[in-house]
Amino acid sequence: MPPTVALNLDQYDDEQVRLMEEMCIVIDRNDRKIGADTKKNCHLMENINKGLLHRAFSVFLFNSENKLLLQQRSLDKITFPDLWTNSCCSHPLNTALELEETEQWGVRRAAQRKLQHELGIKPEQVPLEKFVFLTRIHYLAPSDGTWGEHEVDYILIIRTDVDLEVNPNEVKAVQYFSLDELKAKFKNPGDWKFTPWFKLISENLLFTWWQNLDNLTQFKEVDMIHKLVS
Repeated sequence: MPPTVALNLDQYDDEQVRLMEEMCIVIDRNDRKIGADTKKNCHLMENINKGLLHRAFSVFLFNSENKLLLQQRSLDKITFPDLWTNSCCSHPLNTALELEETEQWGVRRAAQRKLQHELGIKPEQVPLEKFVFLTRIHYLAPSDGTWGEHEVDYILIIRTDVDLEVNPNEVKAVQYFSLDELKAKFKNPGDWKFTPWFKLISENLLFTWWQNLDNLTQFKEVDMIHKLVS
């Protein structure tokens, strides 16, 4: 594992700094666990440029009208603040429950945990078995000169109506979009800016899935890792 990088975090939000001490799952390019490291170390470009790679997930939550929930990341976030992205994106932690790989139960538990943390969605509204795991995405994206992402990202889709109680430390705003509305927003974003992983997934895969929400089984690629990184 890379050595801990000395970095003054005093300029950042206290709660977000605390979360930087969570332990992420460090993996190789085939998504095999090779260790664990702090969220801070996993997101420093100094380490990413040396190859440090961790496991993540992205949830795409659709309501009963087939509209996708997007969130705008809080200005308090250390990485990619103020950008719009998919419903929820984060990391399974290096704990027994979230390390379980059978049927992606660990990633599903992490998704359920973060949906509650970020958006106030009660676990019973997003039961583990209702998540549909489709595939994995490997990508790398700098946030600024210091921070970035380098992840193998598990793609989870869930279709359900939920009650939201947004955590302002995590999320600045939320909005549901139809497929046509989101395509139009990508074409004419105005002052909207999107996270790089959301754009990558949307441009390469999401819109096809969206048009087939009643038959997602045909798109399951449980052994696939889409390499969207040079």
